[in-house]
Amino acid sequence: MTEKTLRRYAITGGIGSGKSTVAAMFARLGAVIIDADAISRDLMRPTENTLNAVVAEFGPDILHPDGTLNRSALAALVFSDEDARTRLNNIVHPAVRARADALVEQARRAPGFSGIIIDDIPLLAETNRAAEFDGVIVVRTSLEKRLTRLMETRGMAEEDARARIAAQATDTQRAAIATWIIDNDGSAENTQTQVERIWALMTNH
Repeated sequence: MTEKTLRRYAITGGIGSGKSTVAAMFARLGAVIIDADAISRDLMRPTENTLNAVVAEFGPDILHPDGTLNRSALAALVFSDEDARTRLNNIVHPAVRARADALVEQARRAPGFSGIIIDDIPLLAETNRAAEFDGVIVVRTSLEKRLTRLMETRGMAEEDARARIAAQATDTQRAAIATWIIDNDGSAENTQTQVERIWALMTNH
C-alpha cells in the first residue's frame, strides 16, 4: 500500500452517542482507529512531558499523592472556566496530534494495512479540524438515549450529564462538517448496516 492510497477520515459524536462502538465496527472491517481520548490518557501518565506541562500550568494540586493525574481535580478547574480549558487544550491538543501522526506512520508500515485511517475525535467540531480529513463521520443519537447511557453506564447525575452535553458542539454544528451521518438510535444491526455502506464508499476510491 503506497502513501498515495492512504485515506484519513475522522469520526465524531457527542458524549453518550455511542461513537466508540461505531468506531469499533469500522475497526472490525479493517480500519485503523486513532483514538484521541486514549492518546490523551496516555500522555497524562507521570512519565510524560505533557503531564509535566499541565502541572506547570495548573499547579501540583491536580495530582494524586503518587504523582498520577487527579482527573476530577483538573476537570473541576477547567470545566466551567473557558480560559482554563483553552490553556489546557493548547498544551494537550498539539501533543495528541503529534502522537496520532506517529501512529499513522506505524500503521502505514504494517503488513495488510487497509489504507484507511479513522481518527476518533470527540471534539472535532469544537477544534475546527474537519478540513484536515478526507471525510467526516458523525454519529448522531437522540438526547434521551444519550442521557440514559450517561446515567446508566457512567453513573452520572442527570444534571451533570446535561451539562456535559451542553458544553459540546450541537448536533447542527456537527452535521455541518459531516460527510456521512450515522443514526445510532436504532438497533446494532441497523448501525452496522450504515457502517458497512460507508466502508464500501471509503474503500472504492
